[in-house]
Amino acid sequence: MSGRALATLIALILAGLWGAGLGFAHWRGNLGFLDRVEATMTDLRTLVRGTAKPPEVITIVAIDDETVRVEGSYPLSRATLARLVDTIARFEPKAIALDLLLVDPGAKDDDAALARSLGRSASVIAAAAVYPGGRQWAVAEGEGPLARVANAERFLWPLKAFSDAAAVGVVNVVTDRTGTPRFVPLLFRAGDQLEASFSLRVAALAAGEDPAIAPDHLSLGSRRVRTDIGHILPLTFYGPRGTIRTISATTVLEGQLDRGIIRDRIVVIGATATGAGDVFPTPFDPVLPGVEVMSTAIAHLMTGDGIVRDQSVRLADAGFAVVLPMVLVGLLAWRRNAIGLWAVAGVILIWFAVNMAAFSHHIWLSAALPMAAAVPPALLFGAAQLWLGRNRAQYFATQSQLLQRVEAPGLGAWLAGHGDFLAEPVRADAAILFIDLSGFTGLSETLGPNATRELLNAFHALVDEDVKDCGGVVTSFMGDGAMILFGLPQPATDDAFNAARCCARLSSRTNDWLASLPASTASRLGFKIGAHHGTIVASRLGGAGRQHIAATGDTVNVASRLMEIAAEQNAEVAVSDKMLQAAGRDCALFKSGVLRGPAETQIRGRSGALAIWFWRSTRTLQQARDK
Repeated sequence: MSGRALATLIALILAGLWGAGLGFAHWRGNLGFLDRVEATMTDLRTLVRGTAKPPEVITIVAIDDETVRVEGSYPLSRATLARLVDTIARFEPKAIALDLLLVDPGAKDDDAALARSLGRSASVIAAAAVYPGGRQWAVAEGEGPLARVANAERFLWPLKAFSDAAAVGVVNVVTDRTGTPRFVPLLFRAGDQLEASFSLRVAALAAGEDPAIAPDHLSLGSRRVRTDIGHILPLTFYGPRGTIRTISATTVLEGQLDRGIIRDRIVVIGATATGAGDVFPTPFDPVLPGVEVMSTAIAHLMTGDGIVRDQSVRLADAGFAVVLPMVLVGLLAWRRNAIGLWAVAGVILIWFAVNMAAFSHHIWLSAALPMAAAVPPALLFGAAQLWLGRNRAQYFATQSQLLQRVEAPGLGAWLAGHGDFLAEPVRADAAILFIDLSGFTGLSETLGPNATRELLNAFHALVDEDVKDCGGVVTSFMGDGAMILFGLPQPATDDAFNAARCCARLSSRTNDWLASLPASTASRLGFKIGAHHGTIVASRLGGAGRQHIAATGDTVNVASRLMEIAAEQNAEVAVSDKMLQAAGRDCALFKSGVLRGPAETQIRGRSGALAIWFWRSTRTLQQARDK
């Protein structure tokens, strides 16, 4: 397995483990730090879904501003409440629910009247759970279906006269940090005392069935109500205040009530008057009356139109938390370019679409959990990929620079962009030059290694610069000599012309360089150049680990032998007639210095003679005459 594949596999495993850890904590209900994000995402999904038509099973009788104005005070007197309950009861509702805390005694006769009214009808009144510090939480205690039910310090119970006459339910709701109700607990505990919620009492009374408790749901007759951890019921609101059918208590008290909106309905009586204080912010309304929150929970229990979030849904969330980060990391590893990023964006959009579709179908899949599971691994892996890519780019840039320093100028850049260059040998016409310092071997024995190295570096730099300026490439340096080629990486019609110019320029520059050296060194050094034009075979030579560009063939051998001929003829340059013909009469060897020939010359290693020209610069000729 390659290093990159192993790193990707490790990243996938770590991403999956991170998601699995978060998913398990979420499945257990121990991931409260994501609640704020989840609340925001839930509100957004609720707004995108839009308002919904509430069921007809509930009618709210509101103690509104008009009712308070007519009564002259708030809260309403117990006598007025008694009349309100009696009037509603005459229209045969399924149940009457008073979302009011009747904990303080009133006038004795009025309290008795209200108790009688409650006793004559199927009614439920409110109690409240009191928690230390005003907070509500669920603590796991033992095993069983009630292990995560919220444990209160005590209950705030209505007066005994009222609780004896009517069923009692606890009205507390679970809100997020913004105060928005998210859940309604269906069961409450205070020590060994277990009580049902207000909404569950009302729904059970209306259904005529006692609820059956299971680990992850409640049953009301044939209806199965799926609940979240601790038997809490998720809330999804139908719309702003007044979305659930609401009539004023004044309308009821004045006898202007339509029988059709009461008969066989659940009637919830609650305060909506300004200053009553029982209001909550929701996605649709910043001040939704508490009576509508209770009515929403009752409607969910009666019709099953609420949003579902139970252990099965949490398990699906955990699955997304494992799969999504692994998919994103895999895509980032697959394509580290725009395609990979588009694929990541596509997966995220698909997940959002699935999440929103599930929400629209009353399934509350977590939005915050997969984000928390996927974003950190994807960012870390992406950052690591960028860092590695940057290091790799720097490495390749360094290698390219080294290549161009090791290989010939121009040829290294070409190789960096054409990796298959000379993968197969190529035959081509080219001009070949050889230059060599004479007397260098003997001189190096007296100079020492450091001085020898400096001398060679200066000579190699000179050759590099002139060859590059003339359009050639140095295929190799051989100690105190160099092989120069015109025709790579691509042949051109002016290769021979440029090679002739390079001969003249190298001669001039080398003479200048030798003149700049100490007399003791310069007097022992000279140089010679051989140049020829013809067919060569260019190829890569070497093993799989190390290769170099080489030119072979008779043309190369002749050019190398011409350096010997130049030394024998006391010339700076020995150039073949074929080379001069290819360069043309306008080349530098005809325009400068002194050119003599051609002379039929025997070349070592060849059976026949070759027409050779000999060139010297004007400067060396003048120096020779001066001597």
